[in-house]
Amino acid sequence: MIVALGTCIAMIIVGGSAGLAFAVLILWLSTLWLSRPEPVVEVRVADEGSVSRQAMVELVEPFSVPVLMLDRQRIAAANAAARETLGPHIVGQDARVALRHPEAITLLEKPQGSALVRGLTGARSIWQVRRVSIDQRFSLIEMVNRTAEADISRSHTDFVANASHELRTPLASIIGYIETLADPDAKVDAATAARFHATVLRESRRLQSLVEDLMSLSRIEAEKHDIPREQIDLGLLAASIGSEIASTVGEDRIDLHVTDAMVTGDRQQLDQIIRNLIDNALKYGDPGQPVRVEVVCDGAEAVLTVIDRGEGIHADHIPYLTRRFYRTDPGRSRAAGGTGLGLAIVKHIVERHRGKLDIASRLGEGTSVTVRLALAMAPPKQLS
Repeated sequence: MIVALGTCIAMIIVGGSAGLAFAVLILWLSTLWLSRPEPVVEVRVADEGSVSRQAMVELVEPFSVPVLMLDRQRIAAANAAARETLGPHIVGQDARVALRHPEAITLLEKPQGSALVRGLTGARSIWQVRRVSIDQRFSLIEMVNRTAEADISRSHTDFVANASHELRTPLASIIGYIETLADPDAKVDAATAARFHATVLRESRRLQSLVEDLMSLSRIEAEKHDIPREQIDLGLLAASIGSEIASTVGEDRIDLHVTDAMVTGDRQQLDQIIRNLIDNALKYGDPGQPVRVEVVCDGAEAVLTVIDRGEGIHADHIPYLTRRFYRTDPGRSRAAGGTGLGLAIVKHIVERHRGKLDIASRLGEGTSVTVRLALAMAPPKQLS
């Protein structure tokens, strides 16, 4: 630019034409503009390690089970399930610090392998932890929660043990009395024999009730994924059952307050719910007070409530009342003919019907059991 200006000034000084000097200047500037260098654009490409790491993050994110990607011993990435289980802060941590369990740490010292880790996320938790090497630098940790499977297995074991005990007790009583009656040397008088026969009959009926309840519970569990389809008036069903029971135990023992409430359900199972709840209330309630049976509509729900005026149940027992064979007073329950399965059956039927079960009780005042079921949709009107 300086040279171009200097040349123009020199041409004018020596007597050259000003127009010619200006034209030379324009030509020179145009030449400089056209010959300018192209701008340099800096392009940065991620290194191979970063690209591979990003690809693996995208690969493990959709997994439903917790998956960690380790860069040597550091957690380079964790999918959503892992962040929810172990916390979002684990990304970037040393895996040994994040897992904090001796068995898991021992697994991290090996290039690959599997271990069953107990107590990783809670006192009763059980996790199957597996490490798979990708290369010398990267590896994956997969965590599968086995806690539910262990709980189910433990529940089945407890159920078999409890059922065996419950079946063995009346059987032992029946066998003992029958052996005595069959012994020719026993010399049992008529009154004693009659008492023995009554005991055998009572224990046989108890055994029959227990077997029937076990079979019923098994059927309910087998059908728990099948949603019932039948339209049933819960209020009419409760009124029918309540009147039937009242004719047996006395009209003053059942206090019915029901309204029409159409639900979608299994008639036999809803019948079983009502009978079990009324039966429990009669057994454990105050014999001088009536059992109140209510069916009302509350918004989009039909509400069945059975209330007794008995001794009530301590709050510590209420969370466990729906467990199989759970009894607050085993001696009283057996004397009343209970199997310990009534409320367990109610709970499973309510779950199959996608309903809600609530038990409330106060010592000295009584107990109320409430079942909430969704009201059935009214059928569409036919257009004429």
